[in-house]
Amino acid sequence: MSLTAQHDIRLVALDLDGTLLDTQKQIDPETLTALHQLVERGVQVVIASARPPRGVRHLYQQLRLTNWQVNYNGALIWDEPSQRPIFHRPMPSDIMLELIEVARDQYDEIGVHAEVLDRWYTDRPVTTYVTETGRLFQPDGIVPIEQACAAPVTKLMLMGEPYMLMKLEPILLERFGHGVTIVSTDSHLMQIMDRRVGKATALKKLAAHHGIRPAHIMAIGDAPNDVGMLQLAGVAVAMENAVAVVKKVADWIAPHNDQQGVLAALRRYGLAP
Repeated sequence: MSLTAQHDIRLVALDLDGTLLDTQKQIDPETLTALHQLVERGVQVVIASARPPRGVRHLYQQLRLTNWQVNYNGALIWDEPSQRPIFHRPMPSDIMLELIEVARDQYDEIGVHAEVLDRWYTDRPVTTYVTETGRLFQPDGIVPIEQACAAPVTKLMLMGEPYMLMKLEPILLERFGHGVTIVSTDSHLMQIMDRRVGKATALKKLAAHHGIRPAHIMAIGDAPNDVGMLQLAGVAVAMENAVAVVKKVADWIAPHNDQQGVLAALRRYGLAP
């Protein structure tokens, strides 16, 4: 039996940075064509990213998608065509203010960035460390922290020197780990979300909306925040550039994200010529 017939893949969930995107943050033209063809055939191609909606909008348009997407590592399922949340699980404002106070008691220079749905607030001008989305957009407001966290926070980001974040993580986990999860995909960036969310949980909801069981999902990723969705999927693919924990749960290791890794995975499982 061919891999295509064996797995009957109806949904392909794609991480972006380090997976679909190369190191220049571009989608390889051949890969883009293959994904266009998948969409035309009725296969659900789903973005599953830590980025906010605005940070993937140009890619969503390039891929010619019309379906829901997973943002903020699963804290948000977003309907891009209607510009509305389908699922949203933010964190309480009072907990966020307390967490920020603990972090800045340790290192006052830590950068604090609050994402509320598709809006970004910070209390200091962004000068040193910046996310990929931060390179594309300016904050919606540079305001006091109390104002930045006035509404429940979808994702909180702490940015600073790697040694600062390494020291902060166990302190914050001990104090707040019962309610939040901490993801570190870059040495200078700490991402904090509600403990109950993850790419896997959001992807399962999204797939159910389309009547697709996890067995018919292919998930492709490279970072620790992708592990859950790879474990959920019937076919789990890790990139060659993935961290060890991701490769450990994968059914197959694709080439590097600079070497058409996603396209190779699509071809291996009969989803691209």
